[in-house]
Amino acid sequence: MFMGEYNHTIDEKGRLIIPSKFREELGNSFVVTKGLDGCLFAYDNTEWTALEEKLKKLPLTNRDARAFARFMLAGAALVEVDKQGRILLPQVLRSFAELEKDVVLIGVASRIEIWSKDRWNDMSDASDMDEIAEKMADLGI
Repeated sequence: MFMGEYNHTIDEKGRLIIPSKFREELGNSFVVTKGLDGCLFAYDNTEWTALEEKLKKLPLTNRDARAFARFMLAGAALVEVDKQGRILLPQVLRSFAELEKDVVLIGVASRIEIWSKDRWNDMSDASDMDEIAEKMADLGI
């Protein structure tokens, strides 16, 4: 399970250091794709395969299902960790998430989210966790 929050920077070539605790679970290669709320999602290969299987089972006749599958799969990239613990994020993904220099990586159970520091701060500041927590009761939390 992924958890924790780590601040890093992207270098001029688009390389990002992956925290060692995350690298232990992700392995030498993993998938990064467009995420929700303006961030990127990173999945280890097992989680990614499970997600792919779920996407394959979505009905082709459902417009929202087609759109969601396109969103998740078209932006996906298999990345490899180099000897310095970095990955090269494709430009299309950096642009989507507005990643320029300061980045926050957060563990969210089965995935890692990669945020621009500004977006993460805006998201964290704007959230009313007390109100959201009350709604979680409807989801069994």
